[in-house]
Parts: sequence; structure tokens; C-alpha cells
Amino acid sequence: MPSLFFLSFLLFQGLLLPCLSSSSSSHNIGHGYCLVSIEENPNGGGLVGYLQLKQATSTYGPDIPLLRIFVKHETRNRLRVHITDAENERWEVPYNLLPREEPPPLEKSNKKSSGFPFVASEYSGEELIFSYISDPFGFAVKRKSNGDTLFNSSAEAEDLYGAMVFKDQFLEISTRLPKSNSLYGLGENTQPGGIRIQPNDPYTLYTTDISAINVNTDLYGSHPVYMDLRNLNGGVAAHAVLLLNSNGMDIFYRGSSLTYKIIGGVFDFYFLSGPMPLDVIDQYTSLVGRPAPMPYWSLGFHQCRWGYHNLSVVEGVVEGYKNAQIPLDVMWTDDDHMDARKDFTLSPINFPRPQLLDFLNKIHSRGMKYVVLIDPGINVNSTYGVYLRATARDVFIKYEGEPYLAQVWPGPVYFPDFLSPNGVSWWADEIARFHKLVPVDGLWIDMNEVSNFCTGKCEIPTEHPCPKPNNPTPWVCCLDCKNITKTKWDDPPYKINASGIQAPLGFKTIATSAEHYNGVLEYNAHSLYGFSQSIATNKALLKLEGKRPFVLSRSSFVGSGAYAAHWTGDNKGTWADLRYSISTILNFGLFGMPMVGADICGFYPAPTEELCNRWIELGAFYPFSRDHANFASPRQELYQWKSVAKSARNALGLRYKLLPYLYTLNYEAHTCGAPVARPLFFSFPNFTASYGLSTQFLLGSSVMVSPVLKKGATSVKALFPPGTWYNLFDTTRAVISKGDRYVSLDAPLNEVNVHLYQNTILPMQQGGMLTKEARTTPFTLVVAFSFGATRSDAKGKVYVDDDERPSMKLVDGEATHVEFYAEINRRIAKVWSEVNMGKYSLEKGLSIERIIVLGVAGVGKGLELEVDGERVSDLSSVYFAGASSSSSVNLDKLEGRTKRKSMIVEVAGLAIPLGKKFSLSWNMTVEV
Repeated sequence: MPSLFFLSFLLFQGLLLPCLSSSSSSHNIGHGYCLVSIEENPNGGGLVGYLQLKQATSTYGPDIPLLRIFVKHETRNRLRVHITDAENERWEVPYNLLPREEPPPLEKSNKKSSGFPFVASEYSGEELIFSYISDPFGFAVKRKSNGDTLFNSSAEAEDLYGAMVFKDQFLEISTRLPKSNSLYGLGENTQPGGIRIQPNDPYTLYTTDISAINVNTDLYGSHPVYMDLRNLNGGVAAHAVLLLNSNGMDIFYRGSSLTYKIIGGVFDFYFLSGPMPLDVIDQYTSLVGRPAPMPYWSLGFHQCRWGYHNLSVVEGVVEGYKNAQIPLDVMWTDDDHMDARKDFTLSPINFPRPQLLDFLNKIHSRGMKYVVLIDPGINVNSTYGVYLRATARDVFIKYEGEPYLAQVWPGPVYFPDFLSPNGVSWWADEIARFHKLVPVDGLWIDMNEVSNFCTGKCEIPTEHPCPKPNNPTPWVCCLDCKNITKTKWDDPPYKINASGIQAPLGFKTIATSAEHYNGVLEYNAHSLYGFSQSIATNKALLKLEGKRPFVLSRSSFVGSGAYAAHWTGDNKGTWADLRYSISTILNFGLFGMPMVGADICGFYPAPTEELCNRWIELGAFYPFSRDHANFASPRQELYQWKSVAKSARNALGLRYKLLPYLYTLNYEAHTCGAPVARPLFFSFPNFTASYGLSTQFLLGSSVMVSPVLKKGATSVKALFPPGTWYNLFDTTRAVISKGDRYVSLDAPLNEVNVHLYQNTILPMQQGGMLTKEARTTPFTLVVAFSFGATRSDAKGKVYVDDDERPSMKLVDGEATHVEFYAEINRRIAKVWSEVNMGKYSLEKGLSIERIIVLGVAGVGKGLELEVDGERVSDLSSVYFAGASSSSSVNLDKLEGRTKRKSMIVEVAGLAIPLGKKFSLSWNMTVEV
């Protein structure tokens, strides 16, 4: 074929060489493109090339004849490959919505070259290499360190996929994959097979209001990103691939290949080199936005129900938890507080403002919080001020020049447009007005996929009321509607597997030919609705008082985690849904939304008492822990059953002791993206037995939760990576693992297994009924060494601040970060700290009261303590406790549980200021 330099010269002259002819294939929708020019971009770096269509086809519409490819190593570990129409601007995720570097602007046909021809076959960065084949065009991305191919779009004759296709409403591209891959991500969906993506399962991305009980179906969010974890001969590496595209898509994973089929937009790929899973998430969130910092109180327990019909019921729930001595930080109401289900209103009968303000004063004085729901649909009602102000500011999404009419809970509604500057400013104004009416502490944005009870073009009926008075089924459409199929946007040539049944794109949502601000089609922007609303809501709350916002959103997109938390939607009170929740929560950690949880005990129908016991034992360790139920379900607050109340006190009791650890994980998430809840392979990437494990998970790097997920079970089989794991409810019980065998753990009805890994220093406090109380109590440091070690070390950290600050940046006087270290060297044990900006914790009077050391045998003697470099001579109040004489270890029990009691040494009676550097050492004496 002609040289690239020659092709580039011809392109510069405005001449395009014809591509070589191609043979047809039965599974090819198109015949691909050939590269006719590639050169270095003189403005901002990277490569710019042009691709010419080889042969047109009619399947799914006409092809785009000429494409522009832009390739750039944006950072040392991130490569971008952007392919679009060379002649016309196409829809992309708006750069003002998801800020990122923009590709070079398109050039006119007679000026397609201005740089220097690129004649090499590879374009190398520090970590990744881009290479290509000219005809038919295909590109590959390789890891520089070992040459491993991470992505390869070239198609061979024997492949089950064809060459790249780029039509107006259909884009297709594939990659070949090695057998050693393990893929994770591509959501949101409920995955019955666990967190690892299963070959031949359907993966459709299109935000949809369909209950999470539907498995392998497009749900509330769209996250077209996957992590690929590979382990070849003991060499472990992970990378991620993001296709930043908001249009609906099907993704077909066959085990040896993966194919994208998209109904619009562009190919905008980002390749993240890792190589470890935490590195991947760090790189991903540095691109799409770091997870939002969460207020401390949000880590407490939350109670909600759709069906708290009046304020007295809500007051009774708060007192019910208090009387049962079950921690509760946040009360929620669904739409029950509203006047006729209209946003930003109060029911004058069921939630009268004077009484509600009295209630809020009462719970706020305790330290509790209150969060309410708002839906996006604004009731079409000429007596409704919110609607009138929205109409005056022209904020609604339109169809044929008029606001698009839909139906949700209050009846006929219009949907505000959060891509419109007017829509965003109006929304902020309404939130400010409502906050003056009711000083809520956070907002819950629901139904924002967007959900619509009707389909098509609708009108308010003249012959019957809508909504009907006292209607027991308000979710049934009562508008007069006609299907819309007359445009290519409403009836595209390729049908994604929407709702698992190839439902029309506008089915029970906004018509896809409706328009947003500046003529943006709903067809393109549909999956961005919840994301754009999250941004507007977060910024509105931040503007109110300058405090850290709390927003919970059902719908999400790439980058939503920078503004909102998430819950997994309408689940069912079944054992299967209990198990599914773990995979979904772990997935959202990968998506950069670490503050995530599922409705504890199930949204509907009635859970059994046993199931609710087991669900709170798991849900107490969700990052976002909330009990929520449907109005038609029986009451399921945790105090409704004595046995569930006992399980709640047990599990939530530990959660509240772990709050400093969880809050530090929140800090790590905000600063480097690290998920709060993680698959085991994040900490143990070489432990291949954990690659598909979806019944256990880690909190941070070192705390493992192994819940009961089966009816009638009183034990649980748990997989332990090699090392020593200490039971946090009873640290005299440990599991010592040397392989990948499952260990049977006792799990009576009111107990859950939570274990701490060796080499960890875990900061804990004394707990309490409220986070406000718990966070002021003295600290305990749990130091976990490997069992019986004579040489071992451990480390940990804690972050504390005033959680009303919008940021979690370390600022002297506003935050403190402490790193803890410990070592055992023969018989000398030592624990010390390094303090960064200790002023805040000193002013708050935070102190370390005790240090518990696990895994060493003997009795501590000869204690020495230094604080800020000065020796403390008065240790009269400090004492050793909990040590016992050494006993032999039965080698048969090293693989599994051991009841050896001599592994705890406790140094108590301390009063070490958390904000001061300290060093504590002693001698371990073995007593025979």
C-alpha cells in the first residue's frame, strides 16, 4: 500500500485515496474504514488522522464517509482515542457537564492537514502504546511494561464480530480479549452471576425506571466502563476502558471478545493503565470527578418508608428506635410530607409546618438529621407557585415547541431541563425557598431516569379527571396519549434491548424527539438527566449555607459520584435480592460512587423476620445504610421484631464503633477515588479464588464482612485470603488461612462475621446512639499482627474534621490526619504516630484511650511513652490488661479457626492527644 507520508501529502492537497476493496462477511454490518492520513497535532499534542469508508451498506442507515481520529496520551497512565465525523459536529457528553480536555476542532475539507506526518506504526506514552493497522483500520492499545494487548479493534475472518461501523444512528466496535481476563463494571444492572461479568449475559445501558428485581436489565444508571483484571503466570495487572457516550447501547461480552453497539454519538475511549485495581479507580476518578465528600452523619443509620402518612407516625418511629436502643441518625420521608405530591410543598393536614418545625428542632438538638424526597416532575397547576415560576422562566423540556407533558405522582407534569442555565438557576431558587420553609439536611432525588407513567404525546383529558380522586393506582396513565413513531429519533433503525424487551426508547419516559436547551435531543441526552439534576441539586445545597451537601440520586451517569450518593433502587424482600445487593454495591465503587447501599429488608413485599435479621447484619456495613419500604408492605423498622432489634444493636453497634475508620475511607474516596466497599481482589490481587467472589466484601483494605445469605443457615462458608484474620466481635477468635479453602464460621441468628486482617491498625471509638455522640468518644487502636509473629509490622490512619466544610482538604485548624505504625521485633513491641496538622483534633479534645495488640504472645512489661518527643514519666494510670499465659497451638487448626486465648495485649488508661505525635513501647515477656 502507499506510504503514510504519501497519503498524508495527498490528503493535504485535498485528495483522498480510495480504500482497498473488501470482501463481505455474513456477520458484518459494515466493511470498515481505511486510514488515509495521520499526523502529529501541532496544537496541544497527540495525533490526528482521517479514515475513509471502504464500502457503504444500508443496514441501520447510511455510513459516515469520512471520520477524524484523535489520539493523545493525556497523562502518563491515560490514553484517549476519539473518533468522530470529520465533516460535521456530533453529539458528545457536554464538556461543561463533565469537564475534560477537548479534542482539536474539526477543520474544513480543504484544510485537513497542518502538522507533520506521523510515519511510525506505534505512538508510545509512559505506560501505554497506541498502534494501528491502516486497511482495514483497526487500533490496539498495549501495556508498555510487558507488551500485553489491552484493546484490539481489528477483526479477523474467524471472529464473531466485524470491522468498525460508524453510521448516524449506529456505531459498532469490538475488541479481542485473552482468556485470562476477568471483567467488572458495565452497569447499572442486577447481576445474578455476581460481580464478574458473565459471557453472553445481556448488558444494555440506558437509564430506565424498572425495578432492580429485574436481573440482567438496564436499570437506573448508565456507566459504560469496565475494569479488566488479568493474572498470567502470577503476573497481575488491571486496566480500565471507558467509552464516554451517553446514547443507548448494547454491549456483548463473549468471553474472548467484547462488542459495543451504540445508537449515536461518537467513539470517545479512555484507557487507564492501572496496574492495580486501586490505581485504576484513582485514574478513573481523576478523569470523571472525585467522589463527593460525605457529611459524618450520613455514615450513621437511616430510616425511611413510603407511607409515613403523617408527622405523628414519623415522631413515633424516632421514639421507637430510641426506646429500642438502636442507633438512628437520619429520618426520611418519601412524598408523604407533600401537599398532593407536589415538589417543595408541605401537606397542611399531615405535615403542618409549625409542628414539623418543632419536630425538627427536637431532633436537630439531639444531633439527628432529616432528608426528604423530590421528584423532577413539576405538576401542571395554575395555583402552584413552583409551576408558575418555572413557566415564567421557560425551564421545561419541549416537544414541538411546547413543554412535554407527562404523568408522575402528582398527575400531569412537565420536566425541568437541567441542561438549561435557566433550569439550573430556577431549581436552586426553589431549593432555597423550600429550605426556608423546612430546614432539611439533605435531598433525595428520585424518578430521574426520567420516569413517566405514560408514553408518547399526551394531553390532559377533558372527559375525566387526571389524576382521579382517591385513586389507588396513581401509576396508571390517565392522560390521553398517542405513540410517537414519525421521527428517526423515536424509532431508530437499531433497537437496543431496552427494559430487556427492546422496548421503544420513549417507553414510559420522555419522547426521544423532545428537545432540551439549545436544541439538544432527548435521544442523545436521555441518560444524562439524573446526572445533570445531581449537579444542580448539589450546587444549590452548597450555595445555601456553604455546608457540605448530601444528595441521594437514583439515576446516575459517569461522574455522578462527584455530586451524589446512590441506592440500588426498588429491590425485593427476598434472599436472592439480599445476595444481589453486594454485587451492585461493589460495582458502584468501581463507578466512582462509593456512598451506596440497598434498601435494608427490601422495598417490597413483606420480608420475613429471619431475612430482616440477616439483612441488617449485612446492611449495617453498606457504605450507605438505610431501611426503606413500600407503603403496601407491613412496617419493617428494625424494632418491630425483638430478634431483629437484637441483630441491629449488635451490627450497628460495631458500625458506630467503626465510624472513624469509615469516615477515613470517605476521605480516601474523596482524595483518590478508593471505594469504601471493595471486592477482595482489591487488597489481594494475586488471590485468584476471589476474582468472582460476590458473597463477601472488604470495607477499605482490611475489614472483611462475611454475611449469611441463605435461609435457615446458622453458619457461613467464607473464603479467607492467606494470613491471620481476627473476629472484630471477639478478637480471641481468629482464622489463620494458608490457601484458598473455604472456612465454616458459626453464624447464629443475631451474629454476623466481621474480620480484621493482619498488619492493620484499626482506629475505633466507643460508639453510641448517634454519630454526634460517637465521634467525641475516646479512641481505641486495634493493632493486628500476624498470629504468633516475632517480627511483624502494621499500619493505619485516621482523618477527622468539621464535616460541615464543603471540602476535605487538610487545612490547619480544620482537619487532622494521623498515620499509625506498629512493629514487633522479637520481644519489643512499639506503636507510634505521625501527625499532620494536629491543631483541629487538639481543639476538639480527641484522645487515644487504649491500644489493643493482637497476635503476639506474652505479658507486657516495662512501658515507655513519649508524646511530642518528650518522655511521659507519670504512667500511674496506665496498665496492661487482657494478656494471659502462652499456650501451644494445634497445627491442625492453623488452617481455620483457633481458640488460642493468649493473642491479646491491651494497654489501657492512656490519654494520648490524637493531635500529638507519640511513641509507645514495651517488652513482651513470655510466662510459662
